[in-house]
Amino acid sequence: MVIFYCLIIYAIFQLIWWGRLLLIANPNSKGMVLGETAVFLFIFFVGAYYLQKAIDQERKLHDRQKNFLLSVTHELKSPLASIKLYLQTILKRELDPAQQKSFLTNSLKDIERLYDLVENMLLATKIESNLYTFPKENFNLSELVNSVAGRLQVHTCSSQIIKLSVQQGIMLEGDKFALTSVVTNLIENAVKYSPACAEVIVSLKRSNGQIQFIVADSGIGINDQEKSRIFEKFYRVGSEDTRKTKGTGLGLFIVKQVLDKHQASIKVKNNQPSGTIFEVTFNANAN
Repeated sequence: MVIFYCLIIYAIFQLIWWGRLLLIANPNSKGMVLGETAVFLFIFFVGAYYLQKAIDQERKLHDRQKNFLLSVTHELKSPLASIKLYLQTILKRELDPAQQKSFLTNSLKDIERLYDLVENMLLATKIESNLYTFPKENFNLSELVNSVAGRLQVHTCSSQIIKLSVQQGIMLEGDKFALTSVVTNLIENAVKYSPACAEVIVSLKRSNGQIQFIVADSGIGINDQEKSRIFEKFYRVGSEDTRKTKGTGLGLFIVKQVLDKHQASIKVKNNQPSGTIFEVTFNANAN
């Protein structure tokens, strides 16, 4: 950046120097020199402004990519460490069948978490590279939402934190794999960003020829300035210094890309007294 600004200063001094020489050689050209100088300076500073803006955007993208790699490392290490601990405990201790089943079930959940993370990264890459074709089929969306919510349920709490209100038998024509990622990311985000054991409301219904899928949490919420940016790749709410929850910044990017391919909309609203509501609406293909 220092070199960049030094070059700007050097160019301005060169312009002044050559203008002075021209005026000495031809005093009558003062008006022309001032006019040409004004035009040059205008174009020069406009170009410098947009160049600086591009450099800043590139730097921000680089920072996001660096934070993404750090987050992915954490997201991979955490379930792997948990799986390792469960398996070591099973091997080293005499556990009754119920304890073994519990440890193996928890290990399987961590493996599914790893699988979802890898699938998210692969899907984001394929979508951005236009390598994913979104194959469509007719499937039961109600069963999909029930299945994903059941898998993401936090069983360490005294009661189920994901409260379901799902109208049964809702069929949808679309890419079942990609839409599973949409449902998973929205529910998982709601659980992740809510206080421990706080309720997450998940509803699915058909209304006025549309299908509405709604996820509401009671977390910290999203301010209005960031709502328009949360669907950008690698973007995460808050700053890296104050953020307590880990993530990759890919989930909502995938959600928006997949929904756009299905001509579906998503709205982000404030929940009361706190939290966020994501409202997805499918306009067609409902049976």
